Amino acid sequence: MSSSSDSRSASRDTTRELPGNTTLILAALWLMMFSASSQLIIMVPILPEIEATLGVNEFWRGMLLTSYAVALGISALITGPASDRVGRRNILLGGTVLMSITLVFHTVAADYELLIFMRILAGIGGGMLSGGSIAYVGDYFPYERRGWANGWIMSGTAFGQVAGVPIGKILATDFGYRWPFLLFAITMALAAFMIWRYVPQPDTELDRGRLTPRRVARKYMDVLDGPVIAAVGSYTLMFAGFGLFTTFLPSWLESTVGLTGYEVALLFAIGGVANIIAAPSAGRLSDEIGRKPLVVWASVALGLIMLIAPYTIDGFWMAALLFFLAMASVGIRIGPLQSLLTALVPDDRRGLLMGLAMSVGQAGFGVGSFLAGIGYGQIGYVSNTISGAFAMLFMAVLVQRGLPEPSLRTARPSTA
Repeated sequence: MSSSSDSRSASRDTTRELPGNTTLILAALWLMMFSASSQLIIMVPILPEIEATLGVNEFWRGMLLTSYAVALGISALITGPASDRVGRRNILLGGTVLMSITLVFHTVAADYELLIFMRILAGIGGGMLSGGSIAYVGDYFPYERRGWANGWIMSGTAFGQVAGVPIGKILATDFGYRWPFLLFAITMALAAFMIWRYVPQPDTELDRGRLTPRRVARKYMDVLDGPVIAAVGSYTLMFAGFGLFTTFLPSWLESTVGLTGYEVALLFAIGGVANIIAAPSAGRLSDEIGRKPLVVWASVALGLIMLIAPYTIDGFWMAALLFFLAMASVGIRIGPLQSLLTALVPDDRRGLLMGLAMSVGQAGFGVGSFLAGIGYGQIGYVSNTISGAFAMLFMAVLVQRGLPEPSLRTARPSTA
């Protein structure tokens, strides 16, 4: 889609009446994001507890993350086009119910095989939620408010780092790795209730065709052009870099730097504070100055932080400083990038695009986690950070050169 057609679409959005209570809608999506991201992020700091309980090595620990990412990617490819057909609300409701039930069953996973099966089921639910939530923002909010909305919703991920993940880490350290999942099952169930009660289906154009495998495959082929390829490539690199940098960060901090499990929990809380500060502010700023500058420079900054991390972290306070800056960089770019992606296609293909982006993005996370396990076991953590830094710098180049940006001036309604 051309930038001029993007602007016309955004301009039409400004005249659309917004059904429902915007505050309650944002609260439901925020809680859903908090729960979904926390149950994923908690896997990283509790890997040492999983190793101690189940006796698995670095490779098989990494596979817990990889299996989730692969399941999420496949699910997103299927449920993205389905959300264009049945509506985003139905997909979000089904995904929250599935994940809440699956997280309860994590508590009875007595061996590695059962745990990895539960992670696969959770990944299927995550695939329904990841692309569906971003596409819902694109459906419901006009373009010039999507940065603000995405920023607030994504701050749920940050709050998970501040509260959910540290509490989960403490529960895992004191009582075993299974207990954090019960906590997030409860919050996800509450999110499911709020979506059922308060989140309406926006009045957008849905795909009226049959969802046959051949037609879905053709739709995916039709949507692929230069900007879309750049968009999904950016998502791949973003998640791959995150997987490379964070998968074995807690293990390295505990085994090499000498941090305790409680210090690692506090570290994630500090990173979450940075994200809470950065994400809504950056989303609002991107509504004023544009999305691309924030995404590009935040990616460059994150790459540089990754490069220097293994050479400068010698204790808790330096780790806290760099992790704060790293998570602020993550928070700065996520909302603006998502807002850019929602403007690339019409309403009835937005779910398909976000499903594709999240699918390849999570595949990137899985590959990043897999490579992190190999590199960490054979070379050490420095191999993870160097690879992650190159992914971030390449992402910055791809966004700058490959993604168009609609005019915010055209998107805003006249005040005359």
